[in-house]
Amino acid sequence: MKPAGTRTEHDAMGPVEVPEAAYWGASTQRALANFPISGKTFPRPFIAALGLIKAAAAQANHELGLLPPELALAIAKAAWEVADGRWDDQFPVDVFQTGSGTSTHMNANEVIANRAAELLGGRRGDRVVHPNDHVNLGQSSNDVIPTTVHLAALLTLRDRLLPALTRLETALNQKADAFWPVVKTGRTHLQDAIPVRLGQEFGGYAAQVGQARVRLDQARRELSAVALGGTAVGTGFGAHRRFAERALFHLSEAAGVAVHETGNHFAAQASLDGVVAASGAVRGAALALVKVAGDIALLGSGPRAGYGEITLPAVQPGSSMMPGKVNPVIAEALIQACAQVVGNDAAIAFAAQRGAFELNTMWPVAGCNLVGSMELLAAAAGVFCERCVVGITATGRGPALVASGLALATALVPAIGYDRAAAIAREAAETGRTIPEVARERTNLSDAELARLLDPASMTGPGDGTEDT
Repeated sequence: MKPAGTRTEHDAMGPVEVPEAAYWGASTQRALANFPISGKTFPRPFIAALGLIKAAAAQANHELGLLPPELALAIAKAAWEVADGRWDDQFPVDVFQTGSGTSTHMNANEVIANRAAELLGGRRGDRVVHPNDHVNLGQSSNDVIPTTVHLAALLTLRDRLLPALTRLETALNQKADAFWPVVKTGRTHLQDAIPVRLGQEFGGYAAQVGQARVRLDQARRELSAVALGGTAVGTGFGAHRRFAERALFHLSEAAGVAVHETGNHFAAQASLDGVVAASGAVRGAALALVKVAGDIALLGSGPRAGYGEITLPAVQPGSSMMPGKVNPVIAEALIQACAQVVGNDAAIAFAAQRGAFELNTMWPVAGCNLVGSMELLAAAAGVFCERCVVGITATGRGPALVASGLALATALVPAIGYDRAAAIAREAAETGRTIPEVARERTNLSDAELARLLDPASMTGPGDGTEDT
């Protein structure tokens, strides 16, 4: 007997009972039974990209005389609804599924076919619009899913990650300008080194973020070459010769990002090279942010027993036990997000090794990890910018420590030589006195010469302090 609240749909394996209210069909229903694994479904950018591709394919097939206008229009309209997020609840298939992503691809074909049938006055499941013959005309999972991964990553880069990094870079540069007058002790190997400006340190952080952003922008070139048009194995059999050209023209216009047909479909469908390159750029950005967030947390440590050279915004109590303790929680959250990005990149690297002959069979997990990394890093970088960086202030501790710093002895080297300067530094360290105090006793340099040589601000740029002598 037919279960209540269901309708009967068919695929190549026969009839399947589908919930009456569902827009998906038999193939999706089988996938739901086959892959109850993680409960994790594809992210919004992936579904949006899949809808845009299906709309572009319908337009192309109409222009090529392969779909009548009313059918093409209904398919395109249903696909645009998918792209806009109207039917996100109709994409329930687990990420961990067939390695080509066929289950989610057929999910899209079925949802679009049933919705297009409604738009034409039909009913769900009546095959007025066929998911394979019409919605999937000239396509295969093996070229559509790789194209979807690339497009979803391009959209996420444009809309989320690059803007977030740009905002963070701007905020760090603003702090670099504000902190330029603050001269403090530099550190190498976590030991005192010659003075730097706090603004120089923040300018370095801004530059790291900016360089990461440039590398991500370069990764867009890798992603813009897509597999659509290769069909099942890369030969293009089953698609009109001009299908990819026309579909990608419409896709570029609708998505607002330029995509073009790959120069070699066999490489594009059997490898994850473009995804690996893009993921590497995302990982590089994450590692840069680990350095930035780690330094900022250290500079704000204390406030009395740590470095204490900057004050971070106090956003929440830091301890359930110690009253008044405030921790660098925003920096810590960013670093944890970056750790996840590095892990996602490792999964993508593993996935890249599963390309056998004409198809890589790890597209779903690779695509979800790439888009997921971009979304996660964008969100974490945005929070770090707004909840931490913009509220950082400088303390007087950095400048106060410069005067007692032993690295000031470096400025004496041009005047008295390395060995004598080292002896002065050792004596200052052993006696607890300052470099200027010891130098007055151990050299013939006048107070004016010592003041000039040992001026911390003069040590924060090129030169050795002798240019004006």
